This record gives sequence, structure tokens and C-alpha cells, in this order.
Amino acid sequence: MKGKESEKTSSKGSQDNLVIVIGRQFGCGGREIGRAVADALGIAYYDKSLLAMAAGHMGFSPEMFARADEKRPSFLRSLLQLTYGSSTADCQNGNLSGEALYRYQSEVIAQLAARESCVIVGRTADYITRDNPRMTSLFVHAPIDRRVKTIMERGDADSEEKAREMAHRTDRDRESYYNYYTNRRWGHADNYHLCIDSSRVPVEMLIEILRGIDARR
Repeated sequence: MKGKESEKTSSKGSQDNLVIVIGRQFGCGGREIGRAVADALGIAYYDKSLLAMAAGHMGFSPEMFARADEKRPSFLRSLLQLTYGSSTADCQNGNLSGEALYRYQSEVIAQLAARESCVIVGRTADYITRDNPRMTSLFVHAPIDRRVKTIMERGDADSEEKAREMAHRTDRDRESYYNYYTNRRWGHADNYHLCIDSSRVPVEMLIEILRGIDARR
């Protein structure tokens, strides 16, 4: 895959729509920040569940979109696809390869960005919408102790040990997925317009920064 498959979708975004895309460490509040930014700017907000719903409204299968999680294909599956090919993957019976699911997801994101101004969380949306001059990419991070506390408060884990492991495991999955499909490095500042520590930067300040960035374009 390595980015080639999404090149066709990257140029489809409208040049007029404001698109803010957010990558994030697990437990740093990326979704909450994304929703607050969208509400403040009066634009649409999309995370995993809402993207799947939007896919359904656009004529795509929301179930197929939901399968395109932020995990790269396993080495064995990639080897089998390389050896035997993935052209026989059947959308009707749900036997889509990881690459086909990624193309499917990319098409949905590209069409949404072309249709309206929006905030999109995750799913390599920064790469998919990279040709939009009004796209601003943001990476949100926070200290691990702060993230552990948040993970436990929202009920995703019942102990600090489990919360810490969940954070590290999810971050590894997201990093592997992002790097595999984009040939970029997840979480590295060079790949984003703005990186913030959510434990130190209030969302109100971030909103004003984003407004200023777009005004300067």
C-alpha cells in the first residue's frame, strides 16, 4: 500500500472547505477536543462512529467502514495478499483486505472533506486530505500519568496497570497503522502543522490558534 492507493483520493477535497484533522495519543482527549473545536467553529465533526454513519448516508456500507480500524494488516495476511493477490476480495461477503478497507475509508473521508468544512479525528485523515490548502493537521498528546487517569475516569480500565497497558498498546497500533499506510511517522512534529499537550493547552486557546492559522492562508 504505502500511500499509493490513497493518491487518487487526496486531490478530491474542495479547495474552499476548512478541514481540521486530529491525530492523537490514546487517552489524551482528542475526540473531546475535536468536538469542542467543531462546535466553536460551527462545522461538522467526525470520529469513528460518525464516519461510519456518514458512510451509510453516502451509499457506502457502514459495517465495512467500521471494520477499517486503526490497525495495519498482520505480516502473514500482507504476505498472503502479496503472494496470491487481493483482487479477489469480495465486498459483498465482507472479505475485504486491509488495503481495500483503507481505500474504502479514504474515499469516504475524501468525499466528506469535499462536501463540507469539518473536523476529522484519526484514520490518517491528514494524509488523505493533504492537498487541501485549508487543511490544518493537529497531533494531540499528554503525559502518560494524565492519560492513565483519564482512561480510568471514563471506565475503559479498572486499574492503573491496565490503563497504562491499554494506552501503550493502542498507541502502538495507531503508529503502525499510520506509518504503514502513509510512509510518514506517527506523532512526529514534522508531519503536522501543530502539536499540543492537552494537559497544558486549554481548548479555548487552541481554537483561537486554529482560527489564526486559517486566517493567515
